[in-house]
Amino acid sequence: MNKDLFSRDLGQPLAARMRPRVLNEFSGQVHLVGKGKSLHEAIQAGQLHSMLFWGPPGVGKTTLARIIADSVDAHLEAISAVLSGVKEIRAAVARAQEERDVHGRQTILFVDEVHRFNKSQQDAFLPFVEDGTVVLIGATTENPSFELNNALLSRCRVYVLRSLEHDDIVDIIRRALSDEGRGLGNRQLQIDDDALELLASAADGDARKALNLLEIASDLATSNTLHRSAVEEVLVSDTRRFDKGGEYFYDQISALHKAVRGSSPDAALYWFTRMIDGGCDPLYIARRVVRMASEDIGNADPRALGLALNAWDTLERLGSPEGELTLAQAILYLAAAPKSNAVYQAFNRARSDVRQMPTYDVPLHLRNAPTKLMKELDYGAEYRYAHDEPGAFAPGENYFPQELKDKRYYFPSDRGLEKQIAEKLDRLCELDKNSPVQRYGEDDTCNG
Repeated sequence: MNKDLFSRDLGQPLAARMRPRVLNEFSGQVHLVGKGKSLHEAIQAGQLHSMLFWGPPGVGKTTLARIIADSVDAHLEAISAVLSGVKEIRAAVARAQEERDVHGRQTILFVDEVHRFNKSQQDAFLPFVEDGTVVLIGATTENPSFELNNALLSRCRVYVLRSLEHDDIVDIIRRALSDEGRGLGNRQLQIDDDALELLASAADGDARKALNLLEIASDLATSNTLHRSAVEEVLVSDTRRFDKGGEYFYDQISALHKAVRGSSPDAALYWFTRMIDGGCDPLYIARRVVRMASEDIGNADPRALGLALNAWDTLERLGSPEGELTLAQAILYLAAAPKSNAVYQAFNRARSDVRQMPTYDVPLHLRNAPTKLMKELDYGAEYRYAHDEPGAFAPGENYFPQELKDKRYYFPSDRGLEKQIAEKLDRLCELDKNSPVQRYGEDDTCNG
């Protein structure tokens, strides 16, 4: 067995030494391993099946795989997709075949960070999962439906592991402080309530992080009591969980965008500060905020786009953290602004037509005529210059290809400035409908 993932030598970090050995020591994930739950019953009955553990770091994916193997007395082959390839997969399978043929033992193949394997690597162990040579347990922090191929997904049951609750983290810390065999119990180290709460909160649902922080803080303790000051010193350079480019990244930017769209400035500000606190590049957020201004506000308040662009420009000029305040200002403005996706919808409708319809000719009256030949071919003939018309509007004129004369894409909302835009377009539409001059014939549909 590969000991890199599971060895409990006392020279290892505290988090590795305190890894739970049996299901009763396992913290959290009651929805999966609580009594009466499907995974708990399967483990107790020794009925193994291939599975994928999907969840954030430090919630027990690797530990649960070991507990399962120990519970059913299975041989465990553990590899990391970060460090392994097809060669290591074949070697693990060969050992699994030997365990089956010589010792009559079932093998669990645990693949950490399984989403890092490419398609050919994932395909390499599929035949051995199918014929029962190995029971696959994969661990991933990324959404399996995006990162794993369908052939692998169809052979595995996905279990979603959640971030640990605050009380779970508190219990884990207390257990490490009292355990004399594997933890810090031999040091008789105490922790005051303030330090314990701060440490548990900083762990952010990650047991491994909690124990790593505890171990560092314990080394800084100047007495037999761990005070808040020692924990604060450890946390100076610490950041919350934020996986750039991963699942948490997209979840949080999605939450920010939806909070702005839903006119919730407080929630929008919360997700913005969460991302900044986690180390997200504020310029990425600035680009997304500009998108929000057009997609969700548009012409209901055109000032939103200008404010978003100004915030982006200011951020580039001032840098972080000074420039982040202007981005917060823009986010709050956008969240409080009237909402309209009419521009976004209009653009999508027009783009869909352009992609699906024939390439219609530009009408002659809309073409330029810089040469004599073009004039002889009636390029620009009968074009009505809008500024020469009353109100700078030429009633009855058509600016579409003839085949699309009555097409309409933009339907302004009844919110913010778009309400006035809608009223103006309705007035112009009535002028078009009642005009004695009609390009391509009369139209009583008022452009859609």
